[in-house]
Amino acid sequence: MAIKMPAMVIVGGFFGDEGKGKIISYLAMKDNPSATVRGGVGPNAGHTVVYEGKSYKLRMLPSAILNKQTKLMIGAGVLVNPNVLLDEIKTFNAGSRVLIDSQCAIIENTHIERDRGGYLKERIGTTGSGTGPANSDRVLRIAKMAKDIDSLKDYVGDVAFEVNKLIDDGALIILEGTQGTFLSLYHGTYPYVTSKDVTASAICSDIGIGPKKVEDVLIVFKSYVTRVGEGFLPGELSEEETIKRGWREVATVTGRVRRSAPFNFELAKRAVMLNSATQIALTKLDVVFPDARGKTSFEALPKDAKKFIEDIENSLKVPLSIISTGPEVFDTIDRRSQLRIMA
Repeated sequence: MAIKMPAMVIVGGFFGDEGKGKIISYLAMKDNPSATVRGGVGPNAGHTVVYEGKSYKLRMLPSAILNKQTKLMIGAGVLVNPNVLLDEIKTFNAGSRVLIDSQCAIIENTHIERDRGGYLKERIGTTGSGTGPANSDRVLRIAKMAKDIDSLKDYVGDVAFEVNKLIDDGALIILEGTQGTFLSLYHGTYPYVTSKDVTASAICSDIGIGPKKVEDVLIVFKSYVTRVGEGFLPGELSEEETIKRGWREVATVTGRVRRSAPFNFELAKRAVMLNSATQIALTKLDVVFPDARGKTSFEALPKDAKKFIEDIENSLKVPLSIISTGPEVFDTIDRRSQLRIMA
C-alpha cells in the first residue's frame, strides 16, 4: 500500500462531478507540483475550487490555479475554446505559466451551434459546449488546431516534450482528468457518454505520457453518486429523497440539477479495475455524515463515517488516502503518511 511519486493521474470514478477540482487544488497547495496538466475532453467539464470562502470555477485551465508556482498545461488531446481559455487566463492572471499544446483542436461557434440542437442535445443531453461536434471534425481531419489561432500564439508549445522532460528530471507532476469513468466513450453507458475515452490511460495519451512514466492513479469517488443528463444510474433516488438527504446539486457548466444515488460499490470496483487505481480520494463525506464536516484527522471522524471508509477500502482493496470533509481546499484529511508507515 505504498504511495509513490512523482507522476500521478487524477481520474473520476463515477459519472463526473466527483469533486476532482477540490482534490487537485488541495494536492497543488499541499505538494507544490511543478506542473498540472489537463487531459480529457474540453470545456464541457467544469471544476470548482473553494478557498478562503471564495469559489473559483474552471472549464479549461487545470485546477491547480491557486498555486502561483505551478505551471498550467493543456495536453494535445483536449479541445480548446479560445474565448473560455483566454477569459480564464485573464481572470486568474495566469498567462506567464500557461502552455497549450500546438495540436489541441479548436471549438468553433459552428460546433456549439450543432451541439445545442437535434440528437445530441435532445436525446443524449449533452452540455451544448461544442465538444462532440469538434471531436467529430477532428476525426474527419478538418478541425482547426491551436497553432492556427493568432490569439493563442503566446501560449502554444510542445506540452508532451515539456511534461516528459519534467518527469525525467524528477519533478512532481499532476495529470488532471475530466468527466468520469462511466462517461467514457468506450467504457461508459453508451450512447449516454462523452465524445472520447476519459479513463486514466486516455488522460496519459491526451498529454503524451507513456505508461511507464506514471506511478500513481488517484481515483476520485464522491460519497454518493450523481449524474447530469440522461443514462443509466443504478439505485437512482427520487427528487424528493435527494432533497431530503441534502444531496441536491447543480452542475457547474450547464446549471442542470444532478440526479443522485447511494455510493455504488460494484461500479466503484469496475472503475478501479479500468483505471488501475492505486489510491482513492473520497469527497463530500460531510454531506452524508454531517458530523464529519471540517475534520482534518481520521481519528476525529464519527464512527459511522469511519466504518464507511473502511468498507470502501475492504471492498475495493485500494487505500483511501485523501478524504474531503468540506468545500474548502483544506477541509481535508490526508492519510498518505500513515499509509506509507503501514506499507
